[in-house]
Amino acid sequence: MAQVLEFKLPDLGEGLTEAEIVRWLVDVGDVVVIDQPVVEVETAKAMVEVPCPYGGVVTARFGEEGTELPVGAPLLTVAVGGAAEPEPVKTTAPATAPATAPATASVSAEAAASAVSSEYSGNVLVGYGTTGPAARRRRVRRENPAAATVTLPAPAPVAPAVPVAPKGPVAVISPLVRKLARDRGLDLREVRGTGPEGLILRADVETALAVRERPAPAVTAPAPATPAAPAVAAGERIPLRGVRGAVADKLTRSRTEIPDATCWVDADATELMTARARMNAAGGPKISVLALLAKICVHALSRFPELNATVDTAAREIVRLPSVHLGFAAQTERGLVVPVVKDAGGRSAESLSAEFARLTEVARQGSLTPADLTGGTFTLNNYGVFGVDGSTPIINHPEAAMLGVGRIIPKPWVYEGELAVRQVVQLSLTFDHRVCDGGTAGGFLRYVADCVENPAVLLRTL
Repeated sequence: MAQVLEFKLPDLGEGLTEAEIVRWLVDVGDVVVIDQPVVEVETAKAMVEVPCPYGGVVTARFGEEGTELPVGAPLLTVAVGGAAEPEPVKTTAPATAPATAPATASVSAEAAASAVSSEYSGNVLVGYGTTGPAARRRRVRRENPAAATVTLPAPAPVAPAVPVAPKGPVAVISPLVRKLARDRGLDLREVRGTGPEGLILRADVETALAVRERPAPAVTAPAPATPAAPAVAAGERIPLRGVRGAVADKLTRSRTEIPDATCWVDADATELMTARARMNAAGGPKISVLALLAKICVHALSRFPELNATVDTAAREIVRLPSVHLGFAAQTERGLVVPVVKDAGGRSAESLSAEFARLTEVARQGSLTPADLTGGTFTLNNYGVFGVDGSTPIINHPEAAMLGVGRIIPKPWVYEGELAVRQVVQLSLTFDHRVCDGGTAGGFLRYVADCVENPAVLLRTL
């Protein structure tokens, strides 16, 4: 006897509350094994293949490709423990069961228990949170070999509910959607959800707010009929979701919460470029300019630890962090991402070069994990690769500072009292003015510039 189990979108970790279906990996009627990937989803962090903890026949799928689902919404159903006839592909959740149930129900206890125990992996995948049934069914000892039944007691009588005003149901709702409604004073019971099983989406809340805030039409005498102007200007609309939506939210939060300031300086990078050329000519793995700048940043942060910090707004405290986890901006087809090199302070220039190259390639493939994109304490932004000299970077919230590096190009420069052509770069530091004053920020940036102009300065700290 087959038992149909429902697999819901699991908790993907890192505070993520929703994901978009990118590609189904199975069809209705397919046979799946335990922990087989069944769907590829895109979160605000990365692309993820979600494994199903059940083995059996897929009987239904919920959601077309491109649909955004909250954590906990049904993904698919699997028939385990016997043959099952697949249902048509569905894009909404199945209808709920009747409010009342029969007083008794007879099922095969042996088959049900074996189906759950043998067709579910029991694994909890780190970072993806797949879980099985809430509790294991007890095996019933069979007194009669011919058949065994489990009798469920009749439900206790329930007092009739107090009638209330007819309002729409409130489903499991994304915390972001619930916060949006609460901040705007909107009662979610008055909102009609258009998602699976009446799920209330962000678009439903925004529509309800627009209707509520629309001014009432003034009572005037009828005017001559004129062609109505279009309500919304025509143009391409691009949804802010996935990586692009996450970047938009983070940048908005940074500019909203952080009182940032920027200082900059031009530096003669001729000696740094010469030193790099000599290191690479000596053989061995190539050293990148980004790795040398990262090494300089780490040593500068050891002298100015105020900038390797974050602000706990709830406790009104500045938290100085013990290790430097260095993020670096990387442009990909999916948008701007900031992979993080963990424990950058303990790495050599060769190790930093290798890790930058590895994370950049993984980012271009769209395979960065949430762990690769979180935990940064300071960010290095080499926007010079775009052919620009300067910028005022936006701090990568919740960090306290970001160093920007422009292109390194030949420019006229006064060197040892003479006008010469030197390799010049503009450095900019955007910092959280809550963690330090301009003197500290200026000292950090000046030390970085000194190391760029005279790499021998680093010998004091090596």
